[in-house]
Amino acid sequence: MVTKAPARKSAINSPSTKTTAAKRNAPLLRDIRLLGRILGDVIREQDGREAYELIERIRQLAVAYRARRDDVAGKDLDRLLKNLSADQSVSVIRAFSYFSHLANMAEDRHHVRQREHTAKVATPGSLAACFQRLADEGVRTDDIAALLKRAYLSPVLTAHPTEVQRKSILDAERAVAELIARLDTADEDERQEIEPALRARVTQLWQTRMLRFTKLTVADEIENALSYYQSTFLREIPRLYAQLERALPGREVASFLRMGQWIGGDRDGNPNVSAQTLQLAMSRQAEVALRHYLTEVHQLGAELSMSGRLVGITPHMAVLTDRSPDLNPHRADEPYRRALTGVYARLAATLEELTGTKALRHAVAPQNPYASADEFLADLRTVDTSLRTHHAAVLADLRVKPLIRAVQVFGFHLATLDLRQSSDQHELVIAELLATAKVEPDYAKLDEAAKQALMRQLLCEARPLRVQGATYSDLAKGELAIFEAAATARRRYGPQALIHYIISHTETVSDLLEVLLLQKECGLMRGTLDDADSLAELIVVPLFETIADLRHATDIMRGFYAVPGIADLVKRSGGEQDIMLGYSDSNKDGGFFTSNWELYRAEISLVALFKELRASHGIGLRLFHGRGGTVGRGGGPTHQAILAQPPGTVNGQIRLTEQGEVIASKYAHPEIGRRNLETLVSAMLEASLIQPSKPVPGNFLQTADAISQASMAAYRKLVYDTPGFTDYFFAATPIREIAELNIGSRPASRKSTRRIEDLRAIPWGFSWGQCRVALPGWFGMGSAIEGFLSKPGTERKAQLALLQRMHKQWPFFGTLLSNMDMVLAKSDLAIAERYVALVEDKRLGKKIMAAIRAEWDLTNQALNLITGAKARLAAQPDLADFLAYRFPYVDPLNHLQVELMRRHRKAQDTRASEVEGETVAERVQRGIHLSINGVAAGLRNTG
Repeated sequence: MVTKAPARKSAINSPSTKTTAAKRNAPLLRDIRLLGRILGDVIREQDGREAYELIERIRQLAVAYRARRDDVAGKDLDRLLKNLSADQSVSVIRAFSYFSHLANMAEDRHHVRQREHTAKVATPGSLAACFQRLADEGVRTDDIAALLKRAYLSPVLTAHPTEVQRKSILDAERAVAELIARLDTADEDERQEIEPALRARVTQLWQTRMLRFTKLTVADEIENALSYYQSTFLREIPRLYAQLERALPGREVASFLRMGQWIGGDRDGNPNVSAQTLQLAMSRQAEVALRHYLTEVHQLGAELSMSGRLVGITPHMAVLTDRSPDLNPHRADEPYRRALTGVYARLAATLEELTGTKALRHAVAPQNPYASADEFLADLRTVDTSLRTHHAAVLADLRVKPLIRAVQVFGFHLATLDLRQSSDQHELVIAELLATAKVEPDYAKLDEAAKQALMRQLLCEARPLRVQGATYSDLAKGELAIFEAAATARRRYGPQALIHYIISHTETVSDLLEVLLLQKECGLMRGTLDDADSLAELIVVPLFETIADLRHATDIMRGFYAVPGIADLVKRSGGEQDIMLGYSDSNKDGGFFTSNWELYRAEISLVALFKELRASHGIGLRLFHGRGGTVGRGGGPTHQAILAQPPGTVNGQIRLTEQGEVIASKYAHPEIGRRNLETLVSAMLEASLIQPSKPVPGNFLQTADAISQASMAAYRKLVYDTPGFTDYFFAATPIREIAELNIGSRPASRKSTRRIEDLRAIPWGFSWGQCRVALPGWFGMGSAIEGFLSKPGTERKAQLALLQRMHKQWPFFGTLLSNMDMVLAKSDLAIAERYVALVEDKRLGKKIMAAIRAEWDLTNQALNLITGAKARLAAQPDLADFLAYRFPYVDPLNHLQVELMRRHRKAQDTRASEVEGETVAERVQRGIHLSINGVAAGLRNTG
């Protein structure tokens, strides 16, 4: 595919930044052109000149239409796309989709290149910039080290039904990315080697199926996630710690940054997750960690060839060496090698015991497995101390120190696996247990006070609830099996393996008490609530999701800690209370601004409550942010998002989810992965250690509250109060086609209904992004601002001036508008109009689209008034340039998606195709699914 830069004029580009941005981005455009040329050559070779020329014609028309809004080009493009056969459509969609994937790789490389170019400059989000800012604010390095000793920072990988990448595609793309990186320093001879290698990888991509034929299983999702540990986390996290240690010389940096995982333990709405998947997840996580350690110990043994005749060793090192079963006479005078052979043998035995798999190489037979990661760590420290004591610190720093840090962070469990289930499922299980035990015939019908009283009574009783020989439902057996598997996993892999139990849809105090009772029933709570030495092994974590839940969060937590014995139990169990805040469902419930505002208010209120609980019981708060990939689900730049949190809410403690395609974009490339982890650390430090000089002004808070009320009213009027809106959504977006995709183990809806309330927030946001409306990321804001400014004369000017001060002075408001700016830049209502043609009720389609367009216009006007910008992304010229370059390659995918959805829904043609018996209807469906992948890649957004 030949690529030529479109004309620079763009609705999202500021002319004053063109020259600088063009010069800065020249290497990016060079790489994109090279990859586009190679892709075009591959298409010509694989599918023939006719296919290539068709694709090139579409590309030229799309560029002309996007760059100049050339109506003739637009009509020609529309006519051409509508007349394509199913086979031609699939070929075109594949071409433009793969171009988007290749452009993403070039863009990622450009980010790394820019970072390398400015390595000596403190770029925003870097540790250098962070430490400089902290120093400017008078924060001492001792203060930083002290915070890190008590800090807990954890990105948590989750699996969701919008991850559109196959692992085989990701693996091939990693290879392409490595080759692109080599181009930057290659001479002409090397380029002659690299370009054929790139051609080979692009050929591999073209000949590799982009979509899955079968539904993704939980086991598949586990493997996908583990690939990021192998490519990035296991090596880059120790390097990040080393970077911190260099910035804090002479001070020990605690292992505060640890990975979290949901895949295999998240059962909410996913019937495919069970005790077996939990066991599989833990076993595979342990295997990845242990095989990494085995490789490192093997390489360490090769490097530490020192002779005992030339250097001494410590007494502890001598014991470790003598304990080794390695009796090879060739290594008789090599104490480190002998000792590490023994360490390897113990690790190999540990691997076999914990995972049932065997190590790849053996100098001696596996034996005497480690009882815990701490035992392995002690042996490594023995090696480290001996090296440093005998003038070999440089060797210790090279590999032993990073390995020690890896074991501190990853243990034998790799990542902390969260458990999650919906509160209504717990209630069903408790009700069944109580009815079978003849304790309470209908627990669900009790009022909240009675439920709490009964739960506390049972938590104070030593006897179990289960009746021997009784028959229980599959639900009860399955849920209890999860708790029992969790207890086994903690004993087997260590207490860090499972720490948190998340309760979706937490609405009452009894929702929390029920999970404590299930822990007690399965051996995860030792003793009874009124015992002086009882404790719960899992932190009971409420998830507040809807607007109503967020508003009641503090009252629920206050009620929970008012239950006699709870505060003492939590204190004995570690004194930590995690609370998860849901960005996705609150957005679907109340719209973009209200979701963010209610989250902000809930955080302030919870911090105030836990300030009291810390003083009275020593219980600390850690907020867990359930952020998604898109802005409508809490996405957006992580650094700004953390800094925009209310003062005092981070305090060194934060967990946040990494979901869907965001995982690949952030962590597939090791260098980009480390940069994103560095950004997390920097934001946590700045948010914790730099306190605002004065509180947020009261009029800012009052204004935000007024905007929230008006915004939510406008949003709910459209989404929940407009007759026929659900029909419109299911017709004018690809939600039905997304539900058919084999891109996740979880169903798209919690229930088999078409109600918006029952639809998962992720496919809800995904669908709006695909049709280029991106409604969850902005709707309601325009009406709210217009209402706020609907004052006469000088009063209107004063109101506008207030909003402008909020934008400049309040990080919460400024970040929110910046994210909305990006969403609006990616939206395109001219393309969205094409999807409206799929709505059978034409009057309904026109009515709702008119409402969307009116609000879109109001929101753009409001953003311009407040920020002073005349175009989208004026403050982010690089992103504006990237999008301007991408859009001509995404637009045809949208056009074809609409056309193929029209054919598919009408089931126009079911004739057999000549390709392996696939019908034309099946080919059309495949084209739709490929277009979904391509649009997601092109916009770098799914759910």
